[in-house]
Amino acid sequence: MTADQLSRVFAALADPTRRDIVARLTEADACVGDLAAPYDVSVQAVSKHLKVLEEAGLVSRSREAQRRPVHLEAEVFDLMTKWIERYRRQAEERYQRLDAVLAKLTEEQDPDKQQTTQEGSAS
Repeated sequence: MTADQLSRVFAALADPTRRDIVARLTEADACVGDLAAPYDVSVQAVSKHLKVLEEAGLVSRSREAQRRPVHLEAEVFDLMTKWIERYRRQAEERYQRLDAVLAKLTEEQDPDKQQTTQEGSAS
């Protein structure tokens, strides 16, 4: 997934109606009419939302006789998760380094307290 594709995915999911459509598609494939039913908007408006989701690679449409069910492309979420996880790990490593620095500063400022804490935990 390129950065532009990732930007399209996040931009598509910035809209609450599209996020709701994606959430509903996690349960089962659905046709545009079924997806539009709970909203106070036209079928055409939902079709436009689906087009944005489709261009982002989040959904696809197939043909089954007279129906064109919309299918969620779940592998896009794996790519998003990997992207987010990379930055989550980097942030976690930064916090661990900060914790180490703070612990060292605390130990240097009050070595008796650190020794008392260690004695207390040994018993």
